[in-house]
Amino acid sequence: MEFVYEKIFVPHKHSFITRRLKMDPNSEKIHSHNNFELNLITSGSGRRIVGNNISSYTPGDLVLLGPNISHCWEVLETSNDEEPECVVTHFYENLISSDFLNVPELEHVVELLKEAHSGILFKGPKIERVAQTLSRMVEMKGLERYINLLKVFSLLLKIEEREYLALPSELPLSYDKDRDQIDKIYEYVFQNVQEGINLTEAAKVVYMEPSSFCRYFKKKTGQTFMEYVKTVRVGIAAKLLAETDKRITQICYECGYNNLANFNHYFKVIMGKTPSEYRKDFL
Repeated sequence: MEFVYEKIFVPHKHSFITRRLKMDPNSEKIHSHNNFELNLITSGSGRRIVGNNISSYTPGDLVLLGPNISHCWEVLETSNDEEPECVVTHFYENLISSDFLNVPELEHVVELLKEAHSGILFKGPKIERVAQTLSRMVEMKGLERYINLLKVFSLLLKIEEREYLALPSELPLSYDKDRDQIDKIYEYVFQNVQEGINLTEAAKVVYMEPSSFCRYFKKKTGQTFMEYVKTVRVGIAAKLLAETDKRITQICYECGYNNLANFNHYFKVIMGKTPSEYRKDFL
């Protein structure tokens, strides 16, 4: 889905902005931007896409994203008397190097923001205090707002239960100018990964021939298109292995593989262990 805050202007390169926003159930779009983002879901549920990770979300979902991570919160379920809504804070990407954080007392905050390049999902009861502070910040201005920003950082650092959503990747600097094109390709993959990915159809999304498309994708992302597809499939499988009791064979087919041997092979290559070994970590 596409959030209305995509085009919100951050007024100063070292500033931030917090908004309470409605989420549109009728629109969806994977997008990215060059700001940090702290996203709190206050109502509604659906599917969250961050990088190569596809997961479900519910009220209380709290995610910190670094710059240029492709993401989308797709609304799938709404309450009859409550519109889907979120509280979003955007930080300018230069915040890490700004004087605001350039003090020894905040070095752990800087480290947290650096870790956000994979996308961090915070879990557990301590989220409630963060949610309360973020909700109040919507109405705050000036010094009070900055004081509470520091409070939010302090509370986030105390949350030990975290999940790093996206498998890390190093994108070349040239990615910025082609972000919209790459995001369209990502969106095609996420929408079709379970039914089947067709190289010709993927190339049509950005009006290219398959051979040109493959060269373009490799140049802009540092990996081949099919390597990316495999990574997304394994990311989905890892989530299902950790959070469900579905049989590995069933997960294999749900992630778009039609061969268990291939599934086991690529899962081990990417995750460093077999699907069964990976599942044991969560038992």
